[in-house]
Amino acid sequence: MSDAPHCYRHPGRETLVSCSECGRPICEECMNFAPVGIKCPDHAGVGAPRPTPQRTMRTAKRKFGGLDAPVTTVLIALNVLVYIVTVYQGGGVGRPGGELFLDGALVGALIDVQGDWYRLVTAMFLHASLLHLGFNMLALYWFGTVVEQALGTWRFLLLYFVSGIAGSAGALALSDPFAVTVGASGAIYGILGALLVLEYRATGSFAGQALGLIVINLALTFAIPNISIGGHLGGLAGGILATFALAHFRYARRRSVGPALVALIAVASLVVAYVRIESYV
Repeated sequence: MSDAPHCYRHPGRETLVSCSECGRPICEECMNFAPVGIKCPDHAGVGAPRPTPQRTMRTAKRKFGGLDAPVTTVLIALNVLVYIVTVYQGGGVGRPGGELFLDGALVGALIDVQGDWYRLVTAMFLHASLLHLGFNMLALYWFGTVVEQALGTWRFLLLYFVSGIAGSAGALALSDPFAVTVGASGAIYGILGALLVLEYRATGSFAGQALGLIVINLALTFAIPNISIGGHLGGLAGGILATFALAHFRYARRRSVGPALVALIAVASLVVAYVRIESYV
């Protein structure tokens, strides 16, 4: 029997999300996205009661993190560790490089010649500069914590890697064979796509904060040079599709249906990457 708490309004639904006001567990249908935190239906309006010390402790635990979002914490630590190694092997803090960077970066021509398909995953943990790493890890902390709490640890991990693979496939599809692509952005855009789906399931509308975040970030993607447009679009699409599958089938009798559909999204991404690689002359 699972030890996960159950939604106070839907006792049959497991959840790791709790209301930022009262601390009661809530499923994605009951989540209301507020300017600060996620609230239950009873506290989504104006004039909610002041939190008790127990509520404050729950909120602090969620904010300072890690405890409610272990995968997010580990992913951030892993990205930082990899960056430190590439700084040591490369030319300094602002110029990562070396063997790990060269062997892990996403380069279509090298996949074509050497068969290095693992690059679709390893590129997710490499970053081109300290600023690149900082922005991505800040976004991963802000948004990943919320999504991990909503989906659960293992579903979030599945979402992250599938979105990253979809982002790598998108980067290959829209770039030349010798372009070097690195970064966790594809997976992070997948997390933004997950927020869009979760907010829709909670409110019945796509016109919310998640969509605003996506629009702003996509505008920056198209406006700033040397950003992988395909990587961001691919990760976003992968995250939206994966979250629909995971959330829709989460409470079904056959819970394996959602993860199985997510696996199909990963396979489809690999097919896109394979077709693109095979198109090289």
